[in-house]
Amino acid sequence: MNVAIIGAGAVGARAARQLASTDSVDRIVVSDSDEEKVETVVASLRPERASAADIHDSLPGVDERVSVVVLAAPHLAQAELARRYVANGVAVVSVADGIDDVRALLDLDAHARAHHTSVIVGAGFSPGLTCVLAAHAASLFDHVDEVHVARAGTGGPACASAHHRALGSAALDWRDGAWVNRRAGSGRELCWFPDPIGGADCYRAALPDALLLAPAFPGVGRVTARLAANRRDRVTSRFPMLRPPHPEGGLGAVRVEVRGRRGSARVVQVLGAMDRPAVAAGAVAALAAVSTANGDVLRTGAGGLAEMVNPLPFLAELARRGVKAAVFEGAAAS
Repeated sequence: MNVAIIGAGAVGARAARQLASTDSVDRIVVSDSDEEKVETVVASLRPERASAADIHDSLPGVDERVSVVVLAAPHLAQAELARRYVANGVAVVSVADGIDDVRALLDLDAHARAHHTSVIVGAGFSPGLTCVLAAHAASLFDHVDEVHVARAGTGGPACASAHHRALGSAALDWRDGAWVNRRAGSGRELCWFPDPIGGADCYRAALPDALLLAPAFPGVGRVTARLAANRRDRVTSRFPMLRPPHPEGGLGAVRVEVRGRRGSARVVQVLGAMDRPAVAAGAVAALAAVSTANGDVLRTGAGGLAEMVNPLPFLAELARRGVKAAVFEGAAAS
């Protein structure tokens, strides 16, 4: 299979390297507005398997007969680009993590179904890995009542900028069959992430997780998402960033709490993962692209990973690639 990657930043570069180590991938076509980044990514891969494409082409990579494209450039109009790829029979994997972008991509569901292909939305660290963790946890329940997601840390500069904007915008929750807007920066909750991240105060933010998770669990009562932040993050979130983000973030983590019923019992399951967000996001995006090209997705149309992939094999392959999930077992009192 041939795969195109639009965006050679922290996530796109990691996705390219993951794809280069996948036997079923024959060729990787990389495109970005920053030609130097493209050259760096292509040079890091085997030359017979990677090439550059002009970002100004109407559909970069189509001439290379790509079967799937990974959209990892946050500043592009991803929904319109995805629409044109789908019309040409190319499946799409997007790492978008903004509410407006995710909503627009999900609106392509009927278009993708009509062209018998898939648009996987939010295939990163969070959303992305969190969606797969939620789907796996949900498989242990008879009925899911609540899903609560939290994340800590940022990947590359685009991720850090999105983190900053999310704390200054309106949050979106799913509650009892309706969408509810919440004030970002409110709803402080102490969330425990896998070591060495540990406990962190998390707040409501403009995160798209509920848009992806609510459709995946019919009848779910509540879906929320929170972001780890300190006081400075919250105070400065409504102003422009005072200094450029670091080109590569440090360690990050995600946490997914699912509540529901198993038989007559009320049950809570907590899963998490710890990694550098850009590394984990690149692995998730690459594996989503491979799954789509191989026909391993559960349906055509547009949706998040909770709806589109079988969670256990997906998590097993991610673990083989170095991104491992953990189950919170609790600790016995002394």
